[in-house]
Amino acid sequence: MLPDDWHLTQDIDDFLARAGDFLRSRPAMHNTPLTDIEKLRIRGAAEPGAEAPVFGRLESGGEIRAVFHLAPRGRLGLTPLPAERADALAAHLAGLGHSPSTVIADHDTAGAFADSWHRHTKAAPVLFWRTHLYRLGTLTPAQPHPEGRGRTTGGQDHDQVVRWCREFCADVGEQPSIDLIDAGSWGDSRFGDRHFTFWETPDGSPVSMAAATSVIGGMVRVDPVYTPARLRGRGYAGAVTVEASRAALTAGATDVVLFTDPDNPTSNALYQRIGYVHLADFAGYKFS
Repeated sequence: MLPDDWHLTQDIDDFLARAGDFLRSRPAMHNTPLTDIEKLRIRGAAEPGAEAPVFGRLESGGEIRAVFHLAPRGRLGLTPLPAERADALAAHLAGLGHSPSTVIADHDTAGAFADSWHRHTKAAPVLFWRTHLYRLGTLTPAQPHPEGRGRTTGGQDHDQVVRWCREFCADVGEQPSIDLIDAGSWGDSRFGDRHFTFWETPDGSPVSMAAATSVIGGMVRVDPVYTPARLRGRGYAGAVTVEASRAALTAGATDVVLFTDPDNPTSNALYQRIGYVHLADFAGYKFS
């Protein structure tokens, strides 16, 4: 395979005109590129002092087989690739002088690219993220159902939402998002464009939160789901996830997805009970 099978551009509109149908063809598996590229499209020009994003599509036999996007801060997102094509892409990007700081993709693609990048550049990959991807099948409210109700958040809830997102990041060790929140750059964090739902007890006290992306290519990703530690084990997380998932279906989503920590059997079992089905594993590597 020749590297020229990859067509690179910095024109996001041209890229989406050519590759949009491919991204929408597997909205669950392509959920991260769909949301990341849409955020880049909305923001427009690259940040001052940062490189412009780069987009690539792999064409073979007159069809698009895969795409990538390289964000201004060096985050590389890939759709599934065979190992030999991941290696060819790594060689091509290295030859062009691109330097991704991280790669995120399905487990096999991420691992293949990380190994290839190491061979071509000597930059050592370090695994920093591993996760299960679930897709909603039949939504099934968990039983027993906790007392209370779901409620879409409003402007009066902003401080609570920000506080809980920061607590969530502290729990999972997501320092870059904490830094953005603490710097007052909520809109630049990965939560700034989300839609939030609270689960409230009968007296109106919020006890759990779920966020969701807008519908993009028929897909909504529920992320994050957070319950303060003192309130866990009471069914609130399941109830609020059901509410956020139902809202996504009402908004027109055909694919509702979420990521889970493989090392947390409680959350994995919970999402399966309410109708989510394991679809794939994903991983992220950073390069020294």
